[in-house]
Amino acid sequence: MISYSIYEINNIIKGELIGSTDQKIEGAEELQKANSNQITFIGSKKYEKLWADSKACAALINDNSKIEAGDNRAFIKVKNVDLAMAKILQLFNPPPPVFETDIHPTAVIHETAKIGNGCKIGANCYIGKDVELGNEVVLYPNVCVFDETSIGDHTIVWSGTIIRERCIIGSHCIFHTNVSIGADGFGYRPSDDGKQLIKIPQIGNVIIGHYVEIGANSCVDRAKFSATIIGDGCKIDNLVQIAHNSIMGRSCIMAGHSGLAGSVTLGDGVIIGGSASIKDHTTIHSGATVGAGSGVMNDVEAGKTVLGYPAQDARNMLKQWVAIKRFMKNQ
Repeated sequence: MISYSIYEINNIIKGELIGSTDQKIEGAEELQKANSNQITFIGSKKYEKLWADSKACAALINDNSKIEAGDNRAFIKVKNVDLAMAKILQLFNPPPPVFETDIHPTAVIHETAKIGNGCKIGANCYIGKDVELGNEVVLYPNVCVFDETSIGDHTIVWSGTIIRERCIIGSHCIFHTNVSIGADGFGYRPSDDGKQLIKIPQIGNVIIGHYVEIGANSCVDRAKFSATIIGDGCKIDNLVQIAHNSIMGRSCIMAGHSGLAGSVTLGDGVIIGGSASIKDHTTIHSGATVGAGSGVMNDVEAGKTVLGYPAQDARNMLKQWVAIKRFMKNQ
């Protein structure tokens, strides 16, 4: 089992070591669940009172914390506990599933496909005509990549994911289980006689940048024409819907159950809270935040936080909620 001393941990974290412990650190765990061979973290003052009863031998704490470590226990003071813990978790991150062979014999690979160096392709994968995989791409079992799609270096695609034809995927991306990339956009119009719905062909594609991560069971639909675009560094949670012709800038975040309707544009660094929904043809400018459960009906200014349904300036909405609460209390 891999283990580290507190001094080795601190050399990696580069924080301020307070106290000491001779325990070997064999993992990381929550404050209340940790044992004597584990390091934990205290990211908020409200959890400091739990340290006395914790069995952890060490903890990461904020640099403004005043609590004492105790006997044979240690703190590492850091500016950002979450980022420091991310480095520690990487130390104890278990290895990924093992490929017994780089390309499983049950994988179906079209003769025109180009497979880069060091790729791993699991059982029952399908790779279509003129697909291009960069170097060290990993496709876990039961992944389908359809015709004329390209995938950049070091991208990882987990089982059940389907990438439809003509999509362009960047490097160092991660697609979790059952992601759908490039399915038809949701486009229908009533027929002239009003008796049926006419499907509008979706002839565009999906373009995904580098270092994008998409959670399980999320969908990114192809464009009616042109492309649905996900910018570099975007992080998308589970069960997220991104509709046709939407464009996301760089480093946007979308939490679970949120969704973009057709032709929505997000600037850089936009944050969409869980279960929020964005009306079609809406623009949310760079640095804006949409609170969880909100419904955005109009454009949102850069850097602004909106909340509620329909969404409006968060401060105004909170004032309304307080006023309603007071009114109901006085009834």
